[in-house]
Amino acid sequence: MIDVLLGLQWGDEGKGKIVDFLAGQYDIIARFQGGPNAGHTLYLNGEKVVLHTIPSGVFQTNCLNLIGNGVVIDPVTLGKEIDKILPLCPDLLKRLFVSQKAHLILPTHRALDAASEAAKGADKIGSTLKGIGPAYMDKTGRNGLRVGDILTHNFKEKYDKLTQKHKQMLRQYGGTPIEWEQWEQPFFEAVERMRFLQIVNAEYWLDNHLKAGKKILAEGAQGSMLDIDFGTYPFVTSSNTIAAGVCSGLGVPPSAVGDVYGITKAYCTRVGGGPFPTELEDETGESLRAAGHEFGATTGRPRRCGWIDLVALRYAIMLSGVNKLIITKTDVLDGFSPLKAATAYSILGNETQEVPFDICDADITPVYTTFSGWEKPISTCSSYDELPQSFKDYCDFIEKYLGTKISHISNGTGRDQLIVIS
Repeated sequence: MIDVLLGLQWGDEGKGKIVDFLAGQYDIIARFQGGPNAGHTLYLNGEKVVLHTIPSGVFQTNCLNLIGNGVVIDPVTLGKEIDKILPLCPDLLKRLFVSQKAHLILPTHRALDAASEAAKGADKIGSTLKGIGPAYMDKTGRNGLRVGDILTHNFKEKYDKLTQKHKQMLRQYGGTPIEWEQWEQPFFEAVERMRFLQIVNAEYWLDNHLKAGKKILAEGAQGSMLDIDFGTYPFVTSSNTIAAGVCSGLGVPPSAVGDVYGITKAYCTRVGGGPFPTELEDETGESLRAAGHEFGATTGRPRRCGWIDLVALRYAIMLSGVNKLIITKTDVLDGFSPLKAATAYSILGNETQEVPFDICDADITPVYTTFSGWEKPISTCSSYDELPQSFKDYCDFIEKYLGTKISHISNGTGRDQLIVIS
């Protein structure tokens, strides 16, 4: 069976640590979507490691790691990531596999990303400018280059044909010219290195492992509310971040999917533009940002912060069939009282517990339920029994509202700071 782990908010939920914890139970960790805008943070022997493309099971010596066909890969970013990990994990290349059907991010994709975002002016969506959106556009437009193409004799010819198209598009955008040509040499050097990786026909590779009884964990990137179809459109990413993306992003049938782990912070954060109903643009929001060290793992941008949004969370759980809920960064709320959780939206005087069609233009006022803070720090607890009663009451309310059981609680950055409930 293939279990799934994904974020339920706008990303940055702490997926890296949880995958690292769960990885010991699995034979294979497989990334199924997204690109190098992902920033999965792990701590190895006290050292912070941020993974952008490589699956988060890389530091578990028993795990094979697959970059699936649903991922878009920047060869330069991947090469740099490999160089950083190799000293910590000398057998990395023996356990890393790449789908031949994963699409490549070209230098001109990055240029198009920057030009497109600049042209939007005040309507910017907050792109990380890593070329991910344009790469997915070429994928759906049937123009893209895939990892398997680098093994063909005419890869450079295919590359030149696609970049010619991109040059025409860049001229249409106008604005300040982007000197993307300086990125070409590092790109081709990185492509040359990629040729020596274990490039596989991943759907058959996974099928063989499934038939052999291997346990697989599919690792998502970004968050459910950034899903291209069901997120806060158009302030979304370019792939399916919900559980449905596992099948198309790895080439596996729905019948192979088992448990679905969903991760949420004990509060909400968001990087970049887009709607955020529970955002706190006050001292409390600033205090949350400071206490949670809320700055993007990939971009370094300060994250917007707010109370937990149970309306959006129940929506995300519904979309993916989450049956194991994991709450992270509970310790960040240690110093806050009272606490709030949005349990409904008021839109033009009408109260609803559904996410509206156009959440961007809807005039939403969150309806909050208030809780008292806890009487002792969560970070000092090592078992469920040690948790303060006020925190247990908070969790009980969340479980009842969401209709989903909490399976794990993360109460610190350490690998051992994870309380298993069920």
